[in-house]
Amino acid sequence: MPEPMPFTSRRGLLFSAAAVSAGVLVTGCTSNEPSDAKPAASDQPAADDKSGKPVTIGFAGPQADHGWLNAINDQAKKRAEKYSDVTMETTEGSNDTAQQIGQIETLINKKVDVLVVLPADGKALTQVGLKAMRAGIPVVNLDRIFNTPQAYRCWIGGDNYGMGLNAGHYIGEKLKDTPNARVVELAGLDNLELTKQRTQGFDDALKNYPNIKKVARQAAEFTVESGQAKMAQLLQAQSKFDALWNHDDDQGVGALRAVEQAGRDDFLMVGGAGALSAFEAIKADNGVLKATVLYPPSMAASAIDLARALGQGKGVGGLAEFEIPTSLTCYSAVVDKENVDQYMSTGFK
Repeated sequence: MPEPMPFTSRRGLLFSAAAVSAGVLVTGCTSNEPSDAKPAASDQPAADDKSGKPVTIGFAGPQADHGWLNAINDQAKKRAEKYSDVTMETTEGSNDTAQQIGQIETLINKKVDVLVVLPADGKALTQVGLKAMRAGIPVVNLDRIFNTPQAYRCWIGGDNYGMGLNAGHYIGEKLKDTPNARVVELAGLDNLELTKQRTQGFDDALKNYPNIKKVARQAAEFTVESGQAKMAQLLQAQSKFDALWNHDDDQGVGALRAVEQAGRDDFLMVGGAGALSAFEAIKADNGVLKATVLYPPSMAASAIDLARALGQGKGVGGLAEFEIPTSLTCYSAVVDKENVDQYMSTGFK
């Protein structure tokens, strides 16, 4: 790694109080403030829907080859369109590290005011995050985190550990009176840290329920096809279990196909992420899927809010601090039949 460079730019020192003072109406992760919200601490103006200083936001994400990633792009675009003072420069998106780095460097060369980046690989793209910050362009790091906080001004993302924790508690409460309850887990890609975090949260939650034992775990690949194939293997290997946690609603479509083909209905299933198909199945309540744990793509809309506030130097309505936080973790709410109507409009395809 090269020696650290001074964080100077056309805007002066990036980390000065004036440069980083900012605020935001964060959707999906925190409560909204009304447009006539009182100023933040001191006389720092709070971000709201009123038009302000024009801001050009560069948005760079991975290729939208998954329902959740497509929803991320859609949320960011729609949120930017809401603001007459925001211009968004969007890259095509790529899962190729070198190509995504090139796309972000193009945005840096265009001298956008703020960057919002969801890296295909946080570790591999850390250097380009550092490059933007050193050029005086604050970075909002979306979900997949860079290796060092020096590569971003603010991180906003989902709670992978919390997903597992909340899924485990939901299943635990449903089975707490079932003697010798057995659960299985259909995980995502095992080479991803997020998968390990989701499993760890799930396992930690189950420790609160001594009557429950996890008897099997199978890793899939976040695709419909892999979900179907791996779920079929689980069903064949486990003739009886009481609950299944599936890490991802996209692969859950395939998992449900395998369940239907096997003619099984003797367990409850909890999904993950918040796909519209999962919400619809939960609402219909005519199958094994009873709940899903959110990993809300609305975090991308919140990232645009953060970027806009950074560009305008506004404070956070409802908080005493002059600056936006360095990190925001979205809550992994459990959606079941009782509250699915509330979340239906947020479901992604």
